[in-house]
Amino acid sequence: MTTNMITVKQLTYKRNRKVILDDLNLDLVQGHFIGLLGANGAGKTTLMRLLNGVATTFHGTIQIGSSESIVERKQLSSFSESLNGVNPNRTLKQIATYYADMYLDFSEAEFANFLKTFDLDSHQKLAALSKGNRKKLIAALTLARQTQLYLLDEPFEGIDSMTRKRIISNLIAWKPAAATVIISDHHVSDVANVLDEVVIIKDKHVVAQKNAEELREETGMSIENYYESFYEGSDQRD
Repeated sequence: MTTNMITVKQLTYKRNRKVILDDLNLDLVQGHFIGLLGANGAGKTTLMRLLNGVATTFHGTIQIGSSESIVERKQLSSFSESLNGVNPNRTLKQIATYYADMYLDFSEAEFANFLKTFDLDSHQKLAALSKGNRKKLIAALTLARQTQLYLLDEPFEGIDSMTRKRIISNLIAWKPAAATVIISDHHVSDVANVLDEVVIIKDKHVVAQKNAEELREETGMSIENYYESFYEGSDQRD
């Protein structure tokens, strides 16, 4: 029996009077790796911010587990959108201590394991990190919480292909059976093999939601080609 992790109904979100998401509906089951795909500006990051409760003004309903409460959604989901506001002179170890104070479910031991996996030094300062290493740090902070839903927004941006593949392999080994992981990524081919489900956002809506295995069997297409078919003839840019 499958259990719904996320239920979104008639979700509309506006920013500066501009509609970003419009009447969006989505049901996602627990325990899956889910690919959230869409062109730049499609609303992927916005949806993650809404799920986590970072963005709070919207129309419709968002439910994680059995709760619509913003406070409980923050507890049930882990999302590190950026490191804006964090003192750039802090070391990675100091940032982890800050997160541990902020989140009771943050595991400093798990964080240290991810630093090793991502080839990061805990004594490095935030200011010294490259764009790719900042992305690795954000992923480590997100995954070090012991919660039910993990939201990874473009986690491999600025990271070379070989390192991306190694990180993805480690993600597969790490994921608790009951945990749900949503990955938004432009490198569709890199993450395709780990996905249980694919969600495509276009024109402010979910235009496709497919089980990954059934997608391949029914369409005879790879996930990457299926995704690209929604943008053929458009001005999509990676």
